[in-house]
Amino acid sequence: MRRSGIRWDRVGRVALLVTLAVITLSYLSPARHWIEQSRTAREQHGQLDRLLAKNRDLKRNLKRLRAPGALEREARRLGMVRQGERSYVIENLPAR
Repeated sequence: MRRSGIRWDRVGRVALLVTLAVITLSYLSPARHWIEQSRTAREQHGQLDRLLAKNRDLKRNLKRLRAPGALEREARRLGMVRQGERSYVIENLPAR
């Protein structure tokens, strides 16, 4: 014959499952935030790498432009001539 009382073994299992579910749910939000922060940190490291490379290029360009004669070379590249010089335009040069 079976008793119609409370089955304490089942109550214990259900209580353990509910406790496990509550603990699992309490970790979901921090885990999601951690994943988002990791992604943001990766993106920012990539941006930092790009900015550092651009900074190196700009410093190299600054050093090149500070060299003697660089200002004149840059002006001539832009088609400028000194006062009193004659400028010439040569057309239809063969391609190299």
